[in-house]
Amino acid sequence: MPTIPVKKRLLDKHLGTCLTQEEVDELCFQYGLELDDVLIEKNETTGVDEEIYKIEIPANRYDLLCVEGLTRALLIFQNKIKVPSYKLSEAKPLTIIVEKETANVRKYVVGAVLRDIKLDADIYSSFIDLQDKLHQNIGRKRTLASIGTHDLDTIKGPFKYCARKPEEIIFKPLNQNKEFNGLELMEFYKESHLREYLPIIRDKPLYPVIYDSQGIVCSLPPIINSDHSKITLNTKNIFIEATGTDLKKLEIVLDTVVTIFSQYCKEPFLVEPVEIIDGKGSCVYPKFKAWKGKVDVKNMSRKIGIAPINVDKAMQFLAKMSLTCSNVEKNETQIEVKAPPTRHDILHECDLVEDLALAFGYNNIPPLLPQSNTVAEPFNLNKLSDQLRLQMAMSGWTEIMNFALCSTEDVGNKLRRPDFELKSVVKIANPKTLEFQVVRNSLLPGILKTISNNKDMPLPLKLFEVQDVVFIDNNKDTKCRNERHLAAVFYSKTGAFEIIHGLLDRIMQMLNVNYIENTKDFNGEIKGYKIQQKDDPTFFDGRCAEIIYKNHSIGTFGVLHPEVINSFSLVNPCSAMEINIEEFL
Repeated sequence: MPTIPVKKRLLDKHLGTCLTQEEVDELCFQYGLELDDVLIEKNETTGVDEEIYKIEIPANRYDLLCVEGLTRALLIFQNKIKVPSYKLSEAKPLTIIVEKETANVRKYVVGAVLRDIKLDADIYSSFIDLQDKLHQNIGRKRTLASIGTHDLDTIKGPFKYCARKPEEIIFKPLNQNKEFNGLELMEFYKESHLREYLPIIRDKPLYPVIYDSQGIVCSLPPIINSDHSKITLNTKNIFIEATGTDLKKLEIVLDTVVTIFSQYCKEPFLVEPVEIIDGKGSCVYPKFKAWKGKVDVKNMSRKIGIAPINVDKAMQFLAKMSLTCSNVEKNETQIEVKAPPTRHDILHECDLVEDLALAFGYNNIPPLLPQSNTVAEPFNLNKLSDQLRLQMAMSGWTEIMNFALCSTEDVGNKLRRPDFELKSVVKIANPKTLEFQVVRNSLLPGILKTISNNKDMPLPLKLFEVQDVVFIDNNKDTKCRNERHLAAVFYSKTGAFEIIHGLLDRIMQMLNVNYIENTKDFNGEIKGYKIQQKDDPTFFDGRCAEIIYKNHSIGTFGVLHPEVINSFSLVNPCSAMEINIEEFL
């Protein structure tokens, strides 16, 4: 969940009172938030140390991403203020004309205007920070939605949302002293803080761009705004545009920004709409859509686990969560609930149940024993895994736990596996590091890397792991399947094939699986196993065997090949084993 920094000075200012750290912690808890940390940071302007609260908020509460939205919600929760009435201005709206070429680049655009707004340094900083948090959160790093804000007095409508060749787009980017075209801009910002957003449009033949009626570039979404229309502390009228590939997310982003910062307008909570005109018609934004529905208070009380509360009390509780409620005629247990445009997280009745429980107070919900008595029991696979772990530990082996992700090299070249075997490996689409490129299909690389990092430990090292590996399987709904494997590695000055062989015998003895010496008696109806020589590139020639159980191979053991040992920077021989334990269920 996102964590927002809130200056104590601003928190006290907006709440209208001076709270101690304990009081802030308690108030946040009551509202379902968490005071994660308290820091002391130096104010860059005054040089004075300031107390900063780090508050963790739910990921779907976009209205709480800044101090204005947070404190407004807390004041409503404390019954100190009522939910604001958000209104649209009746003035003739500005227009954005959308050209059809934008559909292939960044299809949607919405907009709004905040008139006669009064900014100071704190408000300006909060305004910018909210946009950044919305970009990272609901905007998915600007891929789904991005916001541009402009000083409306420096530009003139109607505006045009176009798609142009990058070399045709020429403007001075924000806080720069010279003009760039689209291609030059990509090169200029490739090492800056904007570099992670460049791939969104960089390789497209046309770039999205917003012009005013004079042909002045306002912004190159989702990368950067123009310096010509940048907002300052003297800005009085703000033009807000948001572009993206998800219209619903754009509506949420726009509603969030204008409902929060319209409080600083000359007429608070009054927003001037913008008309979007495209080839299919026109539409006015913001729409201020709100969830509205009927719910049964008795049913909600039952889901929370409390005695039925009366309708009036339920309406009072929901009002604390910024929800507007009214009675339903001819029904004593139902109410009609309407969510404000700040509460886009309200989608179903279950969301209202959560809000009712919060307002009622989690600490006030009486603890109850379950009405049905059941006996908990582990899954057979997990039970078998725990039994094997216990027996391995009792045999003197040490368990380790490694990451489920590893590099392609670890499961390929380092194990001397042929390239065609990598086709069954699940690959990560956008790996952040070379160490986490694929999902492991073997436990051996992880154990060998652990040994490599612990070469200074006294020999021998006897390590094992019982965990899942993953293979591509097109017959499954998920196109892959998990297998629970047991792997063990013995690292010493000698290969010690007999040690790993003895471990296999001990495991089979524990599982009550007999060794069948006469291969003629070996068939699927007899519960037994046998071993036979196998050529495996991971293991030393002539010192590798596969384990046959119920007429098919369930694993391999032997002495690792010297090239495998060298590839993991080891100096002593290793004997290893890996088996699929699901076959024993």
